[in-house]
Amino acid sequence: MQTNIGLYSYGAALIAYSLLTGLAFLHRSRHSRGQLMAVASGLTALWAGTVVISALLPYPQVKLMQSAEVARNAAWCFFLLQTLRLKLHGSGHWLESWRWIPWFIGAIATLVALIFSVPSLAKILSFSDKLYLDIAFAAWLGMALLGLLLLEQLYRNSTQAERWSLKFLCLGLGFIFAYDFFMYAEALLFRQLDRNLWQARGLVIALAALPIAIALGRSSRLEEQRGLHVSRHVVFYSATLLASGVYLILMALVGYYLQFLGGNWGAVLQIAFLCAAGFLLLALLFSGQARAKTRVWLSKNFFSYKYDYRNEWLKFTDTLATGGENIPENIVRAMANLCSSPAGLLWARTEQGTYNLIHRWDMALDAEDTDLTALAPWLESSGWIIDMREWRQSPDLYNNMQLPTVVKEIPGAWLIIPLFFADRLQGILLLRESELIKEINWEDRDLLKLAGRQAASHLAQYQADKALVESRQFEAFNRLSAYVIHDLKNILAQQSLMVSNAKKHRENPEFVDDMIETVENSVQRMTRLMAQMRSGLQGREEQALDMNELLSAAVEERRKTAPPPRLELPEGILQVRADRDQLMKVCCHIIQNAQEATDKSGEVTVRLKKQGGDTIVEIEDNGTGMEDEFVAYRLFKPFDSTKGLTGMGIGAFESREIVRNLGGDILVRSKPGEGSLFAIRLPRYTPTGECQSDIGETAFDQE
Repeated sequence: MQTNIGLYSYGAALIAYSLLTGLAFLHRSRHSRGQLMAVASGLTALWAGTVVISALLPYPQVKLMQSAEVARNAAWCFFLLQTLRLKLHGSGHWLESWRWIPWFIGAIATLVALIFSVPSLAKILSFSDKLYLDIAFAAWLGMALLGLLLLEQLYRNSTQAERWSLKFLCLGLGFIFAYDFFMYAEALLFRQLDRNLWQARGLVIALAALPIAIALGRSSRLEEQRGLHVSRHVVFYSATLLASGVYLILMALVGYYLQFLGGNWGAVLQIAFLCAAGFLLLALLFSGQARAKTRVWLSKNFFSYKYDYRNEWLKFTDTLATGGENIPENIVRAMANLCSSPAGLLWARTEQGTYNLIHRWDMALDAEDTDLTALAPWLESSGWIIDMREWRQSPDLYNNMQLPTVVKEIPGAWLIIPLFFADRLQGILLLRESELIKEINWEDRDLLKLAGRQAASHLAQYQADKALVESRQFEAFNRLSAYVIHDLKNILAQQSLMVSNAKKHRENPEFVDDMIETVENSVQRMTRLMAQMRSGLQGREEQALDMNELLSAAVEERRKTAPPPRLELPEGILQVRADRDQLMKVCCHIIQNAQEATDKSGEVTVRLKKQGGDTIVEIEDNGTGMEDEFVAYRLFKPFDSTKGLTGMGIGAFESREIVRNLGGDILVRSKPGEGSLFAIRLPRYTPTGECQSDIGETAFDQE
């Protein structure tokens, strides 16, 4: 029975330090201490395995166990010395150099040699057994004392921030060395090892592996590494398993006590008690509230923070990014998941500065007036998260803040979270009470505030996208209206001129013919305008156009206005592919502008030319001309006109847009007092059906 106890005890140590070795081995890439810890943990597992194997043999292998123990202690001492050396870097301490390593190796080698040679020397030198035991136990006692001294120096030379990770390492190794010190001190006093202390030693050292593992995980966070660490899930399930095991052992002891003292009822009481204890254990294991409280307790006592922020942030951003276009619901769900809330409401800021309800997530709101504008100033000035439970119990904590009636009447209202974007309150979030979390602390509030800023940026982007879509719709409508008004203005100008001359020339048959022709032209233009509005602003019916014929028609239409344009056409036919009505409107508009900028005695010339793969229409006048700055910055700018209230400022802009949609461009050269030259460059259309254009060559390059 005694042998089995030692076997199980050191077997537990073998398993514990084998796992710790694997963890430290995966951690080895962080820094050299990770490699040393892997070696030290492996030698500790080897030492425990040596004791287990020795316990299974007929005779204990004392020298083998002693050698393994020396290797174990030496590895941990070397690990502590190396850690202490790194912390003393730059201080000039003798440990900072590597000169101590040969002495350390020599001391360990000497100790191992003594283990194997002292019994023989004792026989040769006639040492008594008592003296031999005193020397042996004193040596083991000295090694334990050395380990404790190194731990004390390591903790003393650590900063407050470093102690957060080192305290568990010092606790684990200190427990090992302190137990060895006590066991060998007692052995030195009585000149023999206590059997119970020796057999319990394996289990004690196995328990010390847990704080060492926690220290290993904390060191990676302290050094801002992202490698393997002690997971919260692993700690939770390990703690649950350990607590369940301790609980079952205690219940078994109580059951044994009941059987021993219960007499005839002993067995019955034992069975009933064990069944009740098992039922209670299962109830606790399946209780969500118990699991939640256990996680909170572990977070508070074994980790620096309550949350695993990496996992929380990944889940939060993933929730915000999913769900398609339903951004408000994503915001509510992401924020609610942080504090285990089942539902919520979201208010958003409007352009008028009010806060209107924009989304309900699994939460009803029957009130007619849902505006939270009255609460916004207090939230914006304080930036606080309002806990409704806390507010009901202690209103003075919130400076006797007055909540809107609509919030007070919401059943289950719990947290009111302000969502700030660019230091402005972008939205207000209300969450329903959680069944798991009964109160929130500073860490919960900080996390919710930080997540609230991220959610507010998504909310602001969502509102900006909606406003942009509406703005583009209005922009398209306004542009259509401007084009329509521009065309109507030109038609109205023709009709007004005709009416103003009617009283004077109504008896003139030629005037009547011109009037009928003008009205017919106006009807045609109105018909084309209505067709364009039905088919779309830029609706086109492109076809191959003879530019000789089109320019002749444009010049003929503008011939009645002084100065009449003069047309110069080349030999042969030049074709382009375009919508005839739109291209006709462009040519007429530029000719009209040239006529308006030129005196009646001046000249307006329209030329058709071929340059490479382009067809060039030049409209030249000797009128007032334009400044270079005006041509560069104002000529083609929409709604910028030099004609005062009578001009729309979109004719030149619309003309250039039409030409650019055809793959061409409008180029302008002008000098004040000398006139202007507008060159309309269009890809030339060949009979094979292809449009040709010389990329990068302007209409002025070959003049």
